[in-house]
Amino acid sequence: MTASTAEIIRRNKEYTLFEWSAQAAYNPIPMAHAKGVYFWDTDGKRYIDMNSQLMSVNIGHGDERVIKAIQDQAAKLTYASPYMATDVRGELGEALAEITPKRLKKSFFTLGGAESNENAIKIARMVTGKHKIIARYRSYHGGTAGAMTLTGDPRRWPAEPGIPGVVRVMDPYRYRCRWCEGADACNLNCLNHVEDTIQFEGAQNIAAIIMEPVTGTNGIIIPPDGYMQGIRQLCDKYNILFIADEVMSGFGRTGEWFAVDHWGVEPDIMSVAKGLTSSYLPLGATIVSEEVASYFDEKVLYAGLTYGGHAMGCAAALACLNVYKQDNLIERAREMGKYLGEWHEKLKAKHPSVGDVRYIGLFSIIEVVKNRATREPMAPFNAKASEMGAMGVINKFFRDNGLYTFVRWNNILVNPPLIITKQELDEGMEIIDRALEIADDSVI
Repeated sequence: MTASTAEIIRRNKEYTLFEWSAQAAYNPIPMAHAKGVYFWDTDGKRYIDMNSQLMSVNIGHGDERVIKAIQDQAAKLTYASPYMATDVRGELGEALAEITPKRLKKSFFTLGGAESNENAIKIARMVTGKHKIIARYRSYHGGTAGAMTLTGDPRRWPAEPGIPGVVRVMDPYRYRCRWCEGADACNLNCLNHVEDTIQFEGAQNIAAIIMEPVTGTNGIIIPPDGYMQGIRQLCDKYNILFIADEVMSGFGRTGEWFAVDHWGVEPDIMSVAKGLTSSYLPLGATIVSEEVASYFDEKVLYAGLTYGGHAMGCAAALACLNVYKQDNLIERAREMGKYLGEWHEKLKAKHPSVGDVRYIGLFSIIEVVKNRATREPMAPFNAKASEMGAMGVINKFFRDNGLYTFVRWNNILVNPPLIITKQELDEGMEIIDRALEIADDSVI
């Protein structure tokens, strides 16, 4: 007998904990099933998934090809110790080497993005013999101890002091840049700031710089041309490894296989997860260059996970990579991203509450402000639920009208599955269009 909606919610709230939430007031959507760009709750209400759940269901929900691959693998081999060699593990490693920047070759498999970043910094420290890691303030790298310390946003505060050796720099956030006035006047002085930090901390102490090539939940911050190339040059100049956190921006999200591909930059280490399996099963990877990997030819790799290279996850990932290729989803994200960009520019022109829109492929955000001249955010930085004001009303409007996405502080994220059609995108953006009228009423 199927439980009622009320019973499902009761059990979830009474016996489980929900992440990043005060439990008493949290009101989860009781999700029942999903297909394509839609999911349904247990009462049959349909939602358009404009955030791909956690920016991760890139190929859309319920793809039968991936489901069958999981079923076939389950019938053959569900689990093998990470000390074992399996066909799917080797095949996936080879497939990743073919699509990642050419400097990268070998994959260390994990269960998610946080674990991938944990192992990225462990490997960087082992290989270089140095301990400091440079990260950015407007960043999120995961919820585990090391990844949480790398994270710049306020989610790290309750977990501090965290691991030692993490140093932070400012971001190339053109809309709120301290060095130049807006995107048109970009002077890349932010790179000088990074170089100053390297010198102040001592290049001989710095193992790696870790960055999301396009910042995710902290604002879809797209670096100006020359920035990523500049970071690569600084790493080469000072003998520092460059770690690209592509957990959210990878696998077509930005209209290229990986965000670094937009700038022709090759990292020494890349962290991936999310779109690797489109979240059909948990899997991540820390992918390293042949040069980095060679360090462990004669030295022990002090890293290991019970579920490393899990056969079921690898099978899901292989099937997912084939879907990207068969359905031309990377190219599709690039083309649909142009259409999404047109929508964003239209909303910016129409609504005085829209301060900035940022988009690259199907990775985008609407930054909502009280005043365009002062750029005062519609909700303050790190706003509590009681401080969200109009943004909280907008979030409720989305839910009431069958749209799911993230509303974070003064930002509305728009990151639909790469399979979305123009008609489906219109459906979602029209709801967002109506919601922004609520914010317009709060403009001063």
